[in-house]
Amino acid sequence: MKPLITFLNIEDSWEIEYLKNRLNGHHYIKHFKEPAEHVIEQIKETEILSIFVNSNVNKKVIDSLPNLKLITTRSTGFDHIDLDAARQRNISVSNVPTYGENTVAEHTFALILALARNLKKAQNKTSKGDFSIKDLIGFDLKGKTIGVIGTGHIGLRVIKIAVGFSMNVLAFARRPNQFLAEVMGFKFADLDTILKESDIITLHIPQTKETRHLINKDNINLVKKGTIFINTSRGGLIDTDVLIKALDEGIFSGAGLDVLENEDVILKDKQLLLSKKKELYSPEKLKLMLKSGFLLQRDNVIFTPHSAFYSKEALQRILDTTIQNIESFSEGRTINSVC
Repeated sequence: MKPLITFLNIEDSWEIEYLKNRLNGHHYIKHFKEPAEHVIEQIKETEILSIFVNSNVNKKVIDSLPNLKLITTRSTGFDHIDLDAARQRNISVSNVPTYGENTVAEHTFALILALARNLKKAQNKTSKGDFSIKDLIGFDLKGKTIGVIGTGHIGLRVIKIAVGFSMNVLAFARRPNQFLAEVMGFKFADLDTILKESDIITLHIPQTKETRHLINKDNINLVKKGTIFINTSRGGLIDTDVLIKALDEGIFSGAGLDVLENEDVILKDKQLLLSKKKELYSPEKLKLMLKSGFLLQRDNVIFTPHSAFYSKEALQRILDTTIQNIESFSEGRTINSVC
């Protein structure tokens, strides 16, 4: 009997056709646009579950799927999966370690350039018939210092682009590679130094218990006035209250965000309001949703809906690696394992 694979958070029809063409001979496939918690009853027989970051695969979801053997996330990050619950059931978990270092890095610089040249403000002015350049003065990237927090595949690609813009690059990593720094033309520094000396700060690390609220009320005042803040990694790396404070006080002159703290709630406010699930109505989540809503209305905040990865080429690489994860598991070996 063919094992059942369920693909969740699938929006584009070409993705489904691609997956079916590659996997249908050896597997039975179901697919849904919705996240895991919304389709539990329809996927109870699933043996292999493929998800994206907007599926919260917690202990309740895992316990609801008695036949589950593999969770493969179509992302590098896996903080949306309860690894402890998976281990208790001997469920393997795999990810896509690298697929879009250039994709996310290019998006990072799209946000940087948009803020450096006040594109949102310019768009808002001209859409109202105001074609003056008052308050639209920007700045050059050449000679500015960019602080890159995290030197994985994406962080290193950001550094390479920054060097191409003739920027000074400081980088933070838990295990600095000095040879790499010398070859690529950047310097490693501790976190406090990066916060103090950078004109632009950009985050490229996973969110873990250790990195949650890495930028917080205790270190935000180290940042020099007028710094630009970029986050294409995970929203919880900065405390939302601290981000708002930094923008209010001019510590950050602008922010380019592809992610928000607890974005699963914020980006689904309509579902939240219509839902009968009491836990979604927690005061903390509602408060965060309102704060983030006000945050995104600012002229100096540019937000994209977790789409930094979203290019045709990156999606192709994600699907190919996911297929490899599934096929390898079916052959009795696990690759790209995180659990």
